[in-house]
Amino acid sequence: MANQPKIDIRTSPYIRKAPTVAEIMRNVVYALLPIAAYAVYQFGISALALIIVTVLSCIATEHLFCKLSDKKTTIGDASAIITGLLLAMTLPPGFPLWMGAVAGFTAIALGKTLFGGIGFNVFNPALVGRAFIQAAFPVSITTWTPALAVDRFVEFIPSTLALPFMKPLPTAEWTTQVSIDGFTGATPLSLMKFQGIFTDSTDLFLGLTAGSAGETSSLLILLCGSYLVYKKMLDWRIPAAVILGTAISAECFYLMDAVKYPTPAFMVFSGGLMFAAVFMASDMVASPVTPLGILIFGLLVGFLTVIIRLFGGLTEAVMYAILFGNAATPLIESYTQPIIYGGKK
Repeated sequence: MANQPKIDIRTSPYIRKAPTVAEIMRNVVYALLPIAAYAVYQFGISALALIIVTVLSCIATEHLFCKLSDKKTTIGDASAIITGLLLAMTLPPGFPLWMGAVAGFTAIALGKTLFGGIGFNVFNPALVGRAFIQAAFPVSITTWTPALAVDRFVEFIPSTLALPFMKPLPTAEWTTQVSIDGFTGATPLSLMKFQGIFTDSTDLFLGLTAGSAGETSSLLILLCGSYLVYKKMLDWRIPAAVILGTAISAECFYLMDAVKYPTPAFMVFSGGLMFAAVFMASDMVASPVTPLGILIFGLLVGFLTVIIRLFGGLTEAVMYAILFGNAATPLIESYTQPIIYGGKK
């Protein structure tokens, strides 16, 4: 009897230990790894090199600023790794590596450290880096290469190893690949905006098109996002609201002119909408937390994405739509706070 284990019987509530920041960040990294692996499969060693450079650039920048401010380094929480992965997934696979390093530095320095570090950023850091690169190097950020090239695992895309401020010389293999009829690096959004060609929604959903490194397969993105939802580390209402806002806005234009405007499915599955909705709009710091605020935020991001895509000068717009939504988050939350029982509105 003396060796029998003791059982503690306690009354409710039974409070479980909340996951730490590092645990949450590690699980986000796990969710991003399959998407990064698929990007390497599609675009080869150029995509792999870009991922490595942006991640290392983000880690080095965060460590540097911690040292300069006499703080304990925070690279162990894996948040810099996430920023690097997110950033690489939003860039063209043939993006010059030195520009990728600049983007990583900018994402951490301007998007994170400037606001006080993790938990204080007003905007998604990866989108800040991407927006800076969009303004600084508009040609490189909109230069696309075809997916599934024959020698992608043994030969770099020419622009990958371009020296700073130098134009790369294309190799014979990549020149041949791009010149083949029907095998082009043009993205579905570019074909829609400039040629009026609508890519099949099934190809968009499965990821059989050109585009940024991690934006092509909506199916894979949804599966990886579902993992985070299962782990209760992603509020599913945020991506759902963004997708709903995009679909409703696109449907309005499609009903007006089905020949001129694409279907809602095209708008949802093309470009970086799905990736941004799942992994960027859901930023725990820069997105609303109130139920009504989440809905307003998602509808706003979806509406702006459709408007800029159809009538703006850029083919992709979800980046700016989310940054605008991040800026509006404090205002949205101030007007959507729930009323305390017995209190006045």
